[in-house]
Amino acid sequence: MNRQFKTLLSTVLAVLVAAFVLSSAPARAGDKGRVELVYVEWTSAVASTNVVRAVLENLGYNVKILPVSAAAMWQAVGSGDADGMVAAWLPTTHANYYRRVKDSVVDLGPNLEGTRIGLVVPDYVNIDSIAQLSDHAGKFDRKIIGIDPGAGIMSKTEQAMKDYRLYKFHLVEGSGATMTAALRDAIRNHRWIVVTGWTPHWMFSRWKLKYLKDPKGVYGGKEHIDTVVRKGLRKDMPEVYRVLNRFHWNIADMEQLMNWNEKPNSDPYQNAKRWVKEHPKLVESWTGK
Repeated sequence: MNRQFKTLLSTVLAVLVAAFVLSSAPARAGDKGRVELVYVEWTSAVASTNVVRAVLENLGYNVKILPVSAAAMWQAVGSGDADGMVAAWLPTTHANYYRRVKDSVVDLGPNLEGTRIGLVVPDYVNIDSIAQLSDHAGKFDRKIIGIDPGAGIMSKTEQAMKDYRLYKFHLVEGSGATMTAALRDAIRNHRWIVVTGWTPHWMFSRWKLKYLKDPKGVYGGKEHIDTVVRKGLRKDMPEVYRVLNRFHWNIADMEQLMNWNEKPNSDPYQNAKRWVKEHPKLVESWTGK
C-alpha cells in the first residue's frame, strides 16, 4: 500500500468517524434553529420566560427573549415576528389585546392558574374595599402607584377610577420595580399606600398585604397565565410547540424562582437554569415524548 493511498484512506476514515460522532452527539445550543419569545417585564413573566428559554436551549435551540410592552408582545406574536409568549393574562387583564389578534394566534391554554390582579394595600391600612378609597384620599397622598402604562392592569385601574369615582386620585405610571420600591418605603415608615398588584408576586411573601375588595368586579375574578404562539409554529417547529403546549407549573414553583431573582446581583437567566436543573421530573413532563 503506497503512502498516498494510506493518506487518502486515513482522511476518509477520519471524516467518517467525525460524521458518526456528530450524528450521535446530543444537539448543541442553536443547532436546531432560532426561537424568539417576547414578554413583559413583570416578575412573573421574567421567571417563566427564562425557564422556557433554558429548557429549549437544553434541547438545542438558539433562544432569543425580548422584553416589550404588553401591546407590543401581543402584536409581535400576532404578526408572526415572534414565535410565542408565556405571559398572557386572561381572561381579563389582556382581554383587549387578545381580541385584536385572536385570529392570528393560537392560545395553548394556562401555564399557571390561580392568578389575580387588583389594588393592594399593607394590612395595617384599615379599609377593605376600593369603594372606601375616596373617603381617605389624603392619607394615600391622592396617589395610586402603578406600573408601566401599557400594562393591562393599568387600563383596568383607569376603569376602576371611573367606576368608583376616584376623582381625587392620580394614577402614577412607573414600572414593577418603582412600584415595589414605593411600597417598601411606605411600609418602613408605616404610611398608607395603594398599589396595582398581582398574584403571583414576591411582595406577598415579603410583606403583609391585602387586596381591596372589588364589589363592581372591574378587575374580574381569578385569572390564569396562558401560553400563546403564532400560527404555523406547530408545523414549523413541532418540538418547540410541544414543549410550549406542555409547559405548566404552579404558584409555589414560580414564587421560588421570583424570590431568587430578587436577591442582590442575581441573574434571572442563571437562576432559571439552576431551577430547571433542580426540577428534572417537572421539566421532563414538558420535554418527554
